[in-house]
Amino acid sequence: MSRPAASDAPLPPASRPYHIAIVGAGMAGTTCARTLVQAGFRVSVFEQAAHAGGRMDHIDTSKGSFDSGVQFFTVRDPRFAQALDVTVPGLCRPWSATTIVVLDESGKKIARPNNQEPHWVACPGMGDLVRNWAAPLAQAGMLHTGTEVLAMERDRLQPAQWQLRVAGPEGSPSVFAGFDAVVLAIPAPAATQLLRSSAVQSPLLLPLSEVQMAPCWTLMLSYPQAMQPGMTTLGPNWNVASSTHHRIAWLARESSKPGRSLLERWTVHASADWSQKHLNDSPARVLAKLHKAFSEVTGIRVQPGHMDVRLWPHARTTAPLGQPFAWDSQEQFGICGDWCVGMRVEDAFLSGLELALAIAEQADHAH
Repeated sequence: MSRPAASDAPLPPASRPYHIAIVGAGMAGTTCARTLVQAGFRVSVFEQAAHAGGRMDHIDTSKGSFDSGVQFFTVRDPRFAQALDVTVPGLCRPWSATTIVVLDESGKKIARPNNQEPHWVACPGMGDLVRNWAAPLAQAGMLHTGTEVLAMERDRLQPAQWQLRVAGPEGSPSVFAGFDAVVLAIPAPAATQLLRSSAVQSPLLLPLSEVQMAPCWTLMLSYPQAMQPGMTTLGPNWNVASSTHHRIAWLARESSKPGRSLLERWTVHASADWSQKHLNDSPARVLAKLHKAFSEVTGIRVQPGHMDVRLWPHARTTAPLGQPFAWDSQEQFGICGDWCVGMRVEDAFLSGLELALAIAEQADHAH
């Protein structure tokens, strides 16, 4: 079975005539691209953000880094374990937050689940795993970051092929053509919108449109004053908590994670319901409300040295596709992502892997 190439190994040259466009360079898209290249395909990956990573992203600030999206990952499938085994040593390290405190509205403990499943984080930030895996793609000129795909349509010179209309880093529109297949490795609502705006007719549209994903506002706080002599941390004696507070679902002390700066930092994820209700609020309003809730839950009343918020429009899968990926053999395009079966990092990896293997198997049969 094919597996992603080691991150520090050169990518082999494409040996098949197939050229595949992949929209999205998160875990699913990057895994799909690496697996296809390993199997001898030519790929072009388009990522709207400035770097690969998707929701496995971290933000670097002058007050330390924050894992603004995915907080950790677990490993259950041997294929994911095998891929991690060939990464740079020390890139992924266990995080000792295997016991998560559950808090009520006032911040009091109401349970302490005994969860022995190891939690892993990438170092020095969560985004470094996907960025590391995507580096050979970038070095080979296969990764186009800062590039938003506006539409996919049939190539006018070669109607059997696809072309993508994109807006590049400078915002100027351009066209990439000559693709034999297209993979959408972006959140289901975004994939649905792209297909409909592109007037693509496919039986995949109906199940795709039924996938539901919830938003999440993320609050990030830093407390440089905790580094003063005689003081190491602020607030509670726990590092990770899930919460029943109507505004907050998750809190994590970033500085408790391995490979991070010891400067006191917290990442807070708002609840899905609250995030949905305040989806269109200004960042300043969201920041004020979440900071107030954070103080209520943790008892930390000190003014942070740094505060910021970030909105993830499609953060949590509430109604998955129900299968690891989907492929339209007639139109030659596929979809993958964690939302196909759940919302775990491993779900995204397996979705991208299995779609790539299915494309390779189809090509073998065609030959």
